[in-house]
Amino acid sequence: MARAWQRPFLNVFRYFRVDEWKRSAKEGDVAVVTDKTLKGAVYRIRGSVSAANYIQLPKTSSQSLGLTGRYLYVLFRPLSSRPFVIHLDVSTEDGQVIRVSFSNLFKEFKSTATWLQFPFILEARTLQRGDTEMGRGWSRRELVQAVGLLCGLGINLGRHRLNVSGSRRRSGEGVLTPSAHPADRVGLAAAGPRWTCLQLDLQDILLVYLNRRYSHLKSVRLCASLLVRNLYTSDLCFEPAVTGPQGAKLPLTPMPREMAFPVPKGESWHDRYIHVRFPSDRLKVPSELIQKSRSPPEAVLLGPGPQPLPCLVASSKAVWDSVSPVVQMPSPTAFGQAPSAPRPFREVSLSREHPEASSAEGPSVQAPKPFLKVSLSRGCSEAFNTDGPLEPWAQVEASDVHTAAAGTHVLTHESAEMEESVQVPVALEDAGSCKPFLPDPVLRLKGVIGFGGHSTRQAVWTADGTAVVYPCHSVIIVLRVDTRVQRFFLGHTDKVSALALDGGNSLLASAQAGAPSVMRLWDFQTGVCLSLFRSPMHAVCSLSFADSGALLCGVGKDRHGRTMVVAWGTGQVGLGGEAAVLAKAHTDFDIQAFRVARFDETRMASCGQGSVLLWRLRGRVLRSCPVDLGENHVLHFTDLAFKQAQDSWRPDGRQETSAAMLFVCSHSGHVLEIDCQRVVVKHAHRLLPTRTPGGPRPQKQTFSSGPGIAISSLSVSPAVCAVGSEDGYLRLWPLDFSSVLLEAEHEGPVSSVCVSPDGLRVLSTTSSGHLGFLDTPARVYRVLARSHTAPVLALATEQRRGQLATVSQDRTVRIWDLATLQQLYDFTSSEEAPCAVTFHPTRPTLFCGFSSGAVRSFSLEAAEVLVEHKCHRGAVTGLIATPDGRLLFSACRQGSLAQYSCADPQCRLLRVAADVVCPDAPARPSALAISGDGSLLAFVGPSRHTVTVMGSASLDELLRVGVSALDPASGRLDSAVAVCFGPTALGHLLVSTSSNRVVVLDAASGHVVRELPGVHPGPCPSLALSEDARFLLMAAGRAVKVWDYGTKASPGPQVYIGHSEPVQAVTFSPDQQQVLSAGDAIFFWDILATTENEQSFPGIPPACEAGPGTGQLEDAESGASGLPEQRVPKPSPASPPRLGICARPPKGGDGTFSTSDEEGPCEESRSPKRLGQAPGPPELTEEEAGRDGVGAWAAAAASWELAAPPCPPSQPRTRDTRNLGTPHTTCLASHKAFVLAKVSCSPNSAKGTSLPTPSSQRWRLRLKAVVGYSGNGRANMVWKPDTGFFAYTCGRLVVVEDLHSGAQQLWPGHPAEISTLALSHSAQVLASASGGSSTAAHCQIRIWDVSGGLCQHLISHHSTSVLALAFSPDDRLLVTLGGHVDRTLTLWSVATCDLVSSTRLPEPVYGVAFNPWGAGELTCVGQSAVTFWLLQQHGADVSLQVHREPVPEAVGAGELTSLCYGAPPLLYCGTSSGQVCVWDTSASRCFLAWEADNSGIGLLLFSGFRLVSGSNTGRLCLWAVGAVSELRRKGSGARSSSVLMERELVLDGAVVSASFDDGVDMGIVGTTAGTLWFVSWAEGTSTRLISGHRSKVNEVVFSPGESHCATCSEDGSVRVWSLASMELVIQFQVLNQSCLCLAWSPPCCGRPKQQRLAAGYGDGSLRVFSVSRTAMELKMRPHMAALTAVAFSTDGQTVLSGDKDGLVAVSRPCTGMTFRVLSDHQGASISTIDVTHKECGDLGVEGTDLWLVASGDQRVSIWASDWLRNHCELVDWLSFPTPATTETQGQLPPSLAAFCPWDGALLMYVGPGVYKEVILYNLCQKQVVEKIPLPFFAMSLSLSLGTRLLAVGFAECMLRLVDCATGTTQDFAGHDNAVHLCRFTPSARLLFTAALNEILVWEVASC
Repeated sequence: MARAWQRPFLNVFRYFRVDEWKRSAKEGDVAVVTDKTLKGAVYRIRGSVSAANYIQLPKTSSQSLGLTGRYLYVLFRPLSSRPFVIHLDVSTEDGQVIRVSFSNLFKEFKSTATWLQFPFILEARTLQRGDTEMGRGWSRRELVQAVGLLCGLGINLGRHRLNVSGSRRRSGEGVLTPSAHPADRVGLAAAGPRWTCLQLDLQDILLVYLNRRYSHLKSVRLCASLLVRNLYTSDLCFEPAVTGPQGAKLPLTPMPREMAFPVPKGESWHDRYIHVRFPSDRLKVPSELIQKSRSPPEAVLLGPGPQPLPCLVASSKAVWDSVSPVVQMPSPTAFGQAPSAPRPFREVSLSREHPEASSAEGPSVQAPKPFLKVSLSRGCSEAFNTDGPLEPWAQVEASDVHTAAAGTHVLTHESAEMEESVQVPVALEDAGSCKPFLPDPVLRLKGVIGFGGHSTRQAVWTADGTAVVYPCHSVIIVLRVDTRVQRFFLGHTDKVSALALDGGNSLLASAQAGAPSVMRLWDFQTGVCLSLFRSPMHAVCSLSFADSGALLCGVGKDRHGRTMVVAWGTGQVGLGGEAAVLAKAHTDFDIQAFRVARFDETRMASCGQGSVLLWRLRGRVLRSCPVDLGENHVLHFTDLAFKQAQDSWRPDGRQETSAAMLFVCSHSGHVLEIDCQRVVVKHAHRLLPTRTPGGPRPQKQTFSSGPGIAISSLSVSPAVCAVGSEDGYLRLWPLDFSSVLLEAEHEGPVSSVCVSPDGLRVLSTTSSGHLGFLDTPARVYRVLARSHTAPVLALATEQRRGQLATVSQDRTVRIWDLATLQQLYDFTSSEEAPCAVTFHPTRPTLFCGFSSGAVRSFSLEAAEVLVEHKCHRGAVTGLIATPDGRLLFSACRQGSLAQYSCADPQCRLLRVAADVVCPDAPARPSALAISGDGSLLAFVGPSRHTVTVMGSASLDELLRVGVSALDPASGRLDSAVAVCFGPTALGHLLVSTSSNRVVVLDAASGHVVRELPGVHPGPCPSLALSEDARFLLMAAGRAVKVWDYGTKASPGPQVYIGHSEPVQAVTFSPDQQQVLSAGDAIFFWDILATTENEQSFPGIPPACEAGPGTGQLEDAESGASGLPEQRVPKPSPASPPRLGICARPPKGGDGTFSTSDEEGPCEESRSPKRLGQAPGPPELTEEEAGRDGVGAWAAAAASWELAAPPCPPSQPRTRDTRNLGTPHTTCLASHKAFVLAKVSCSPNSAKGTSLPTPSSQRWRLRLKAVVGYSGNGRANMVWKPDTGFFAYTCGRLVVVEDLHSGAQQLWPGHPAEISTLALSHSAQVLASASGGSSTAAHCQIRIWDVSGGLCQHLISHHSTSVLALAFSPDDRLLVTLGGHVDRTLTLWSVATCDLVSSTRLPEPVYGVAFNPWGAGELTCVGQSAVTFWLLQQHGADVSLQVHREPVPEAVGAGELTSLCYGAPPLLYCGTSSGQVCVWDTSASRCFLAWEADNSGIGLLLFSGFRLVSGSNTGRLCLWAVGAVSELRRKGSGARSSSVLMERELVLDGAVVSASFDDGVDMGIVGTTAGTLWFVSWAEGTSTRLISGHRSKVNEVVFSPGESHCATCSEDGSVRVWSLASMELVIQFQVLNQSCLCLAWSPPCCGRPKQQRLAAGYGDGSLRVFSVSRTAMELKMRPHMAALTAVAFSTDGQTVLSGDKDGLVAVSRPCTGMTFRVLSDHQGASISTIDVTHKECGDLGVEGTDLWLVASGDQRVSIWASDWLRNHCELVDWLSFPTPATTETQGQLPPSLAAFCPWDGALLMYVGPGVYKEVILYNLCQKQVVEKIPLPFFAMSLSLSLGTRLLAVGFAECMLRLVDCATGTTQDFAGHDNAVHLCRFTPSARLLFTAALNEILVWEVASC
């Protein structure tokens, strides 16, 4: 009932003051005009796009109208024939928001769980004078045009039959005709659309179409094009055509004057206006049913249910019975006929019929009640309701639709595997979906672990004995016993209580529990549901088929609790008919089992408590006859089985037929043999478990001796009788029961047995959830399935061994094999229940938490308990381990959180924090969450309204977010339910709340990133996000919901059902290929989505500010519910600029901008013109998914060693370091020891090869420039602001660059990659250190003269790597620190470069620094300690005094990673957990610490009371630490609140180097991404100075005019550089994808400025970028494998591309079509495609282009083509031999070929062969004409045009230049890795070479 202030009606426009637009909103062309018909002001809404022109009430979507009136009256008029849309958001009593839309755009009625779309069809004409009631005088077609409906399915006379002959409309004839009112025939209607009173019964709309209860109207949106006068709500049903005086005489409520349309005197209301009442009175549910329909949301109408596929028709006639369509309903005689027209859904009708009407019993005279009639394509069935209200089991057509949940509309999907007839649950689309994400469905049920549910007695063999059919809760499973492949019958919404299979494997019958019971008949072979009907019984406990399948009998209870037997005729079901009730009977006898005899389908038998009944069906009457049991009448009979009569030969030669026998077993061990013909007990046996002395088996005893076996089931074959008993034994007896033939012991009571048709296998089930069979010939028992006997509470997966762990309410912990779904182990606890479980990531260890508070560690190898912890007082609610396995966390119901160390098998308790976790929270899998890098721990607590994020190592609180927003639906505060971290690159924390929301938070700041509202009517207890951030899983009641997480405007989830109980846990399999859901059973779903690398990490913001940005959703929130409680005050006026992995730099950056396919272009950022830097390049970004955007960070573990005395300089330690390199893909934390980015040069490389030096020989190459910065080093960049000296490293080179001009000086000499640099305080000396190499066993340290650029000294001592260099304050000493393997601290004299001292450190040390204000003091930081060194010099001897101070426990830092000195006597140290601690060096104590980041601090710099910190996450922070000196006096009582963060920047990688001026106002910072940034704290900006590729460079190409070059890399970027300055101009970025090949288009005829780049990617896609427009022109996918080569044709109109599988595709970029695919090289990767312009007549073929393809199998094909004529012809085919082994450093050299530019008839080839050589092949002569020897196998090849030079790169880090004119060669070294790429510019003035991500530019000298 409406509130008092809304009675009797409410003027919505007036109440919300629409004219003021304060509480409402308008968009587009909305104006107030005067209407002549109404003679008043109305609102005109018009525009070509309805969605852009509208009026909305209320103003924002977060508000609500709160109008509770049942009826909504919309007074409007459409504008001519233009489209219009009316959206209503209606709230239900359970808090669900349903959108109800009406539009003339809709062609048909559509429905989802939260969206109803009704077509509004305007009639073409009205009835004229003289027209009859039902259209007499109208033509058949005119009537159709006038009505214009039939459910939006289209107007087609051939598809719909219209009955126009009758005078009154009859129900079910499929036509909505005009009403027969006298006013309809009074005059001609006004032309054009008329004012309409649309009366909507919101209560009935929700109840009829969604079975939901109406609460209030939330919002209204009126979209163009229409005129609207007003909106009204009321609880009264007004009649608009009735005035006040008329209403007093009629039983109608007249329309109030304020709402009424004006009618001139003498005219009829219906002549001028239209009244539409919806839904129809005949569709409305009686009011008494509204109060009775209180079914939960999970049990609402399934599928199309009662939806009559409606539409609204605007008619000018008086609508006394309302306007509503009625869908044609087939008569009983038409059952089995297919619908007359194809439809997307099965035909469903809702009408009023007699409830007792059935095909078997005829009509009844009782009062009509509603029922559902479902017409099926393969057969129709009738479902009637005998109890009045519509029940929530509402029927769905089951041939393709399986089931639904939560009232969501069911979509039909054909079976994906017809050969297996496997039907999968359909994907259900939620409301508001713009479009479903693909594929649809994205999941397919693959396997189920489980058995039983309602009963464990239901399991049968198929007729051929190859498969077993059994239920698993609401799913029926067919399991092939040989292959263990499962297929499923899905459709039941509750547990299956009974099933039966006929003798021919044709029909399967099943019934589900619950009242009333729903039954289904399936086509067993195809899996199609043929019939769906409601049983007269309220609970079906047993089903039995006749052998032919024509008769089905069921036993159950009626609504009064009496036993009832029903017989159905099912012979016509497979032919399109229905299951007809043949007979029903009630009995007072108990029935435990019921069987139909196989030898006579009219005979049945039943048994129960004290009774055995023989039944017979005759003349549609079912009668029973009790068997005289005599003294056995007191027995409790449990099961029975028929033994068919058999023919035998008597001794006298005559044939004798034995009588059919019935075997009945009892709970006391008796087995009775009953003669079915004579109805007498023939024999009585009693089976006893006792064993005779010496007898191996139980023997038959007397009838009454001893206790008998409690027999639960038996099954009979012609030879044996199988008996299952409650003692857990399956026994096989001969039919005389003389002795046991075979027995098998089970782990629990046997509940059923079934002998296979061939009698060789006996199927058995147990009440403990076991299913298996006994193979009698082999005498082997095989387990088919095991199952929990209670709901599963939690699960965990393990990757290495592919295992799954589950805990259940049955008090067991079970381990399963993910591949076979078989149980491996189980652990049972009788005293306490397991609650939570998790695996150790690396060891075969399982952790489990119990209800007693104990946490136990189980060894899966020894199957024993390793350790037990009892630190909790309440039940364990959460258990989780970090990804590296170092830490374990547990939470309990008392609110405590425990941290354990799992470094060794004996898990140790580290600490327990009390009252931090929400108390009394239930155990949930998502109670605790660990971030992907293991650094963050999230949970709900300390109250249910907050979520806390802690550092996993220190348990320091980093963030606390309140979610206590008011839930408008319930009026209660919102609370958090579950938490889940996204991938590390996203930084997202997902929180599900009690108000049916999932909120996505920024894990660092706590800001709301996005929100998924209304995800489910109830809270989601479990969340899971895939590693590629593509799919979000939710446990939503009895369903699993899958969201497309990557789509910003989410189209809504797909919903998957199959569970009969709430889903407790969802997760992804370790390989991310499957989804696991657990509740009543464990479901395994295949993810059908292919590896789409088109998706993106959704949370990476394109904007640079933290918090909600342009790329975020409109409903992103901030405020009390989303703001964190910060630990450290940050008084900066605005949020610091934040860079995402794919984001552009912040304002003041290098000016790049990013665009995305989904997000659109971003705004350009401004940058100050610093240091003469030009604005940066445009950057085009396309987001891809599939791999993380950030590399993994790992920590190197170092062991302690004994200290060693320093070695004299004459005896340096030597160590072979050739195999110590690690791949570049492994990037260690910045504070760890430097690791070589790649394997050093091979020992086979020629010694002495280096960069050319001045000599008598004229060198043809001179190193001109390098591109890039080595982000693999540490402190490998120096900058002196006062002198302007700026140097950094790139590979083995020291690059000195002028920041104003960009000129570079290159200092070569190091044999390996340089790890670190140090500049003396006077800026006169530079020290550089590199790792060991093949030519130098020890690390080289070079001392450079800055002014001259010459190396003055070369020293070496460390064996593996040098981690740090530092000059003393007076520049007299140089300290060098070895890596974690070397662990040597060495002092050198700068003047003489003599070794002063060397000390072997007992532990790894990560940083060293001299005390700037204390002579002879230096400090080292490492694992858990600070080491202070004091240098004491006595003459020439130098001694070191050491003092080691451990880190206080309060700091909680595992490792100190960086240090710097502050104001005397302060020392700042950074930790691996993100803290900064401050030490008083005078007292050697730590007195202050604060949280600076959530990751390791790799860099600290201090100057002028300001501190700069850089972390592994790329955060660069500026801290005001002026008050720290005062805090030193307070000692350990100092608080960190005095430390303020002034600024913060987020860069593109971990900070590894930095240099700032004295005031720390500006500086240069280097990151692991290979970028050097210029940072201005004053402006809060960062500008990119130096930027190289992060990964391997795969190609370099040049523009036709040679003004620019382009590079592509495995980091997914395509970069365009200016050749003159080597500055980055444009960048095209595709995230999480590798760009493997690149081509620059040749100059086009007439369009020289139209330059394009064709790039090939690892996912097989080809993208064409426009250089001039800085945009992507085309994206196509001509290949399924990775593209490895691409080239343009000579005219630029065709692109040739080759892939890893050896296919070559020919495509046209102008059309995006691939018109030819060549498979000649299939099976080998394409390595080269080279195209040249040549008239091919001299080669004997036609064509204008000559091109070649080289593949990895040493084959080269040469082709001639003319693509304009679509001509392509093979010219030649070359194959080169390959020796057995030609690998170079673990990889096969590539096969490379190229046309000789100075001789068009020559082709050059290099590749693996018998000899290391370049082969020159003449195409005209068809032979090899020359061979050029090489020192090694070639890795790259390039030829110049004018100079006849050949450049060859080798894996031995060497480049060879061959002058083909003179035959001379020159070798050059400059790279530190294999030279895998070399390219001459077209003019041959420059040569580009690449090794990994390092690019060197060489200048080619002329002869």
